[in-house]
Amino acid sequence: MKYYIGTDKGLDLKQVNRAVEEAFADHGKNLVQMPPKLYVTLPQGDFRTMPAYLPSLGIAGVKIVNVHPNNPARGLPTVMALTILLDIATGKPEAIINATQLTDMRTGAAGAVASKYFAPKKEVVLGLIGTGRQAQAQVAAIAQEITIKEICVWSRNPVHADRFSPGITGIECHSTTIERACDCDILVTTTPSRQPLVMSEWVHEGTHINAIGADAPGKEELDPALLNRASVFVDDMAQAVHSGEINVPIQKGLYKKENISGTLGEVVIGKKRRARPDEITIFDSTGLAIQDLAIAKIAMMHGTAIVLPFP
Repeated sequence: MKYYIGTDKGLDLKQVNRAVEEAFADHGKNLVQMPPKLYVTLPQGDFRTMPAYLPSLGIAGVKIVNVHPNNPARGLPTVMALTILLDIATGKPEAIINATQLTDMRTGAAGAVASKYFAPKKEVVLGLIGTGRQAQAQVAAIAQEITIKEICVWSRNPVHADRFSPGITGIECHSTTIERACDCDILVTTTPSRQPLVMSEWVHEGTHINAIGADAPGKEELDPALLNRASVFVDDMAQAVHSGEINVPIQKGLYKKENISGTLGEVVIGKKRRARPDEITIFDSTGLAIQDLAIAKIAMMHGTAIVLPFP
């Protein structure tokens, strides 16, 4: 068995986007095994286990990932992760991968794939709600698929928004009000909010939204009225209902599961699509284990490995 370190170094973002896109296609064709995430609640956060089998890549395994919102104050990432891969013939542990940076990249890739299929135009104004590592990952991945001509950034802490902009090169980027950030072509939300931040009246027709932050029960970033104006596509039905952007509105009777338009996998394989140019589309991303397997396959080609004898 090998333990891989530095697995995010040298990865080509376009290659990562294509690998994640292909994993979504397999999901759309029902060619994967992937039980919903299992959550364990801790005093100041939680951790999740995410198992899957992706036959097209001949890879199976499980990711263990934490979410602790107070970690940055401790000098630690909010999200840290470890992926364990198994030999599909014997079940023998094959590799352990440091998946912390890979988790950022594969989530960014999901947003990029959604943007590729739902972007209302080829050149877009990108709005960002939240300025953490995932916001950075979304910008980097989306820029591989479409042309971003301007980025409007909002954060609860204006200092964070002001610090974010200088880190973007080659694209006009500036901090602004939340209403102005929502007046865009593609909106990306990456906060841990437990109450709506984005109001329906701030979003114009034709906008696409990548709703990334709501990835656990009780989290929500979007006004439920916005969900009812839009066509909502999820990464996985079971996970989205349990812990995605739609989880709280469904529990409160403000949104119905039956209103979900489809999955991103169904969009990738051409079964579902944006119905009209002025339609608001929302991608409700909870994060899938098959994304982790897809990027793990690439990472093992680039990472530095330490051999750990097993058994």
